[in-house]
Parts: sequence; C-alpha cells; structure tokens
Amino acid sequence: MSEQKRIPCVIARGGTSKGMYIKKNHLPSDPAQRDADILAVFGSPDIRQIDGLGGADPLTSKLAIIGPPTRPDADVDYTFGQVSFKAPMVDYSGNCGNISAGVGPFAIDEGLVKVTEPVTTVRIHNTNTGKLLIAEVPVKGGYAAVNGDCAIDGVPGTGAKIMLDFADTKGSATGKLLPTGKVKEVLKTSLGDFEVSMVDCANAMVFVKAESLGLKGTEGPKEFDGDKALLDKLEAIRGAAAVAMGLAASEAEALAKAPAFPMLAVVSPPADYQSYSTGQTVKADSVSFVARNMFMQVLHKTYAGTGTCCTGVAASIPGTVVAEVKAEHPAWGNGINIGHPCGVIGVEAVVENGEVKRAAFSRTARRIMEGSVFIR
Repeated sequence: MSEQKRIPCVIARGGTSKGMYIKKNHLPSDPAQRDADILAVFGSPDIRQIDGLGGADPLTSKLAIIGPPTRPDADVDYTFGQVSFKAPMVDYSGNCGNISAGVGPFAIDEGLVKVTEPVTTVRIHNTNTGKLLIAEVPVKGGYAAVNGDCAIDGVPGTGAKIMLDFADTKGSATGKLLPTGKVKEVLKTSLGDFEVSMVDCANAMVFVKAESLGLKGTEGPKEFDGDKALLDKLEAIRGAAAVAMGLAASEAEALAKAPAFPMLAVVSPPADYQSYSTGQTVKADSVSFVARNMFMQVLHKTYAGTGTCCTGVAASIPGTVVAEVKAEHPAWGNGINIGHPCGVIGVEAVVENGEVKRAAFSRTARRIMEGSVFIR
C-alpha cells in the first residue's frame, strides 16, 4: 500500500441522496490538498467517476465532513461539499438537507455525542451557512435506529423517522429571508425576462412558474434534461438570480464557481402526473402544488431537502410565485405537500412577521459501508 493513501470513510444514505462521511481530522488541513484528496476519493473529474466512490450522479457525488463543534451551542460541525464530476471542484457554497439527515446518525454511531434513548437530539453546526440544524434521531441499543415506518418517495422501503428543523437557517447565504427585499419581481436574464421569487432559508433559491417557461410543470427528467434550450434558459435564470442575490458577479461566474447554489425550482398548481420511479399516479388532491427542482444543471430526480424547507417557507410568504400556485388544505394545518418527480415530500413551515418559526421535514438515513477508501 506504499503507493496509496488510506482515508477512513463511511458511505451512508441520507434521505434521497447518498454520500461519503469523513471526519475532519482524516483530511488535510490545507484546503487545496484537502480538495485534491476529496476529488480522488470520488474519482473526479470524470463523468463516470470510475476510479473512485462517486456514482456519476449529482445525488451520489456528495460529501459530509464531520468535526468537533466550533460554537458552544452545537454538538458537531458539519461541512457539506458537492463534488463535481465535470470539473475539478468541490462546491461548498450551500448545504444539502438529505445529506444533513445522515449527520445525526453518524455522530451517534461514532460516539461524538451523548446518546439518550429513545430519541437523541443532535445540534449540528453547518459551517457552509453558519446556521444550526436540529436533528431528532431515534436510537436503539446505543446506536441510531434504522428500522421504522417512515416512508420517503424515491427510497425503497421504510426506515426510522428523523426530524430535521431548519428554522434557524433564515438568510443562510445572503443574510436575508428575501435577498432583494421583494416577494416577487421580474428578473432580467441573458435569455429573457422572467417573473420570479427569491427566498433564502436553508439554501438560497429562485422560483419561477412553469407556465412562464411554456411548461405544464408535471414534466419529468427526460423532458427537462433532454431539452438543451430549456436547460440553458433555466441556468440563465439561476445565474441572474445569483447576481441579484449578491452571490456571483455574472451568470457565467455563477455556473463556473457555484453551480449548485442558489437552486432553482419550477412550480405549478396541483395536477395529476405519473411518478418517475414507480409509474403510479400522484393525485392532484395529495399535493399543495407541483415543483421541479434543478440541481447541478439537471432535474433533481426527487427534491432537495434544503430545497424542501426553502420551498415550504416560500409557500408560506404571501405574494410569492409559490404561494400563488399553492392550493389550501386547512386540514393539513402547517403541513405543505410538494409534488416532485417521484412522489410527494411534506414540510412543516411557519412564517410570522418575516420570521421563520418552523421549517421541518422528516427523512430516513442508513449507514451502508464503513472502512477505508484508497487514493493514489
């Protein structure tokens, strides 16, 4: 093994994503060398990631770096990295809610927090945003529970229900819930003008109605990813939003330096459509609205966890394009159901006088492999 370097690693599924969970002290302290090692772990840049652990998909090319807390009200520090397979870069400009779901179980199983049964609360300091996430993790026999009756569309079977509350993440990237101070505005892009809403909670996002793009809103990955003109238009909107939020100097810089964040979502009123994964009909009366989440310039096959929180919050702010397409379901209380390509994801969102009181959703997570990854 003299020609290879050994790095302890855990591969875990968090929500509808899968990532590598590595302790901070197992990576170089120098940022350039750290990122070089991370790219080698994933086999990037290579669209197949054939010489590493990445799965050649944005949803499986994700990283969680876990370390001791650097603020007194947290149990652990957590840094999220989106590892590109097209370019030699790791994007740290935002967080991932699905990968966040695996942080609490990782901390418990690694003995990084005091364990209490039946539920251990893990206070997670997300260093990307400087915000605190609260994870309520079921525990059994001193370890994070795996089995349970919580089902997630896009993940086979059921698992132990982990609740994640992102209420503290208002203004995660821009410092403001409404980065431009407006609930809705016309955004000028290189490919036209579009009415959008920009909201920043958990991650910064830009929302646009499907009808303004000539879409029904119920289209799936084939329709989105197979239409280059549409993808170019969506990236122009995302890039222009990044500029308006102060996150990039130009559309081109947004793509080159921050391809993952801000995220973009296309929203439309409730409608029946076929699930991309099961072929079953998602009924209009089961959702508050339909949404399609773009991530790394392709359609997210389900829906981002942080995007779920931000979308739920956006839907709770009167006047946003999301609120305008939302159907009211009084019986659901604070619950909002988002129809995504594979089914439905629910979020509890409460916004009062510009303050986010709750932005919580349920996930499951499971440790898949633990051991060492070897890099050259």
